[in-house]
Amino acid sequence: MKQMRILRAQDRKAMPWKNGGGTTSEIAVHPPGAGLDDFGWRVSIAEVRSGGPFSLFPQIDRRIAILKGSMTLAIDGKAPVTLSPETQPLTFPGDVATDAKLIEGAVTDLNVMTRRGAYVSRMARREVAREVSLHPRATTLILARTAASFTEGGNTFALSPGDALITEGNPRISFAAAGE
Repeated sequence: MKQMRILRAQDRKAMPWKNGGGTTSEIAVHPPGAGLDDFGWRVSIAEVRSGGPFSLFPQIDRRIAILKGSMTLAIDGKAPVTLSPETQPLTFPGDVATDAKLIEGAVTDLNVMTRRGAYVSRMARREVAREVSLHPRATTLILARTAASFTEGGNTFALSPGDALITEGNPRISFAAAGE
């Protein structure tokens, strides 16, 4: 893979869920072209139109962050937790019964799934109020919630809302504009 790629939101295809409760748009998957049964890691955005059970993914760890709306997750063996754009991302096993209840209409969420024992992920929200420099040493995916611009190697690039930047290797990236 190149050290850096921009993944445009407009190039993603929404795939309907089997139960009709929403759609998922894949942002990135490893290895490239992997399906739901053989990925090492997968990053996607889901549009959730109705509550109900999550699909089970054996040997997968999940992280979820709400981009729009709010919902309560009931994860087997744990107290229910309410998620919104203001809450931190939640980590839970993908092979445990999980049920979602939407609070006020549809929800948009960001999902990171990793194969347990092979990959580990971290997810964090960052608001950029001034120039920020990054020097990622692992595969890093940045999803722009708002328009943003960044420089790498003396070149300036623009991200529209929903676009993603994926890096591998050791690029030096500076974000110049305020945004999330």
